[in-house]
Amino acid sequence: MVIRCLEGGPRRFTELRTPLRAVTPKVLAETLRAMDRDGLITRTAYDENPPRVEYALTPLGRTLIPLLDAARTWSETHLPQLLAARRAHERDASWPPAGASWALCDSKRSPGTGSATSWPTDCST
Repeated sequence: MVIRCLEGGPRRFTELRTPLRAVTPKVLAETLRAMDRDGLITRTAYDENPPRVEYALTPLGRTLIPLLDAARTWSETHLPQLLAARRAHERDASWPPAGASWALCDSKRSPGTGSATSWPTDCST
């Protein structure tokens, strides 16, 4: 969403807040910081009173635009199929199958992950 907002040129934080009103200021700031760190946007602070900061896409960030366009085209083309599949799924009275277990995998971890937050690679339970 940030890439789309910056596609037309640099914008200030408050100018980004309007189209991204569902995003909290904290999350937007974190996102902008991460995108700056990753080289997708630039943050330019102007020595003015009051201070002014603008965000703009870098050439690397602009390389994502064709991917977003492709995803949008795919979505527009296949949305009717997706919605039909969803409706069929919701109508299916046998869902979930009898005896199916919807619990997450147990706490077993694959060897060597070393992290309690790692997802198991084998969910055979």
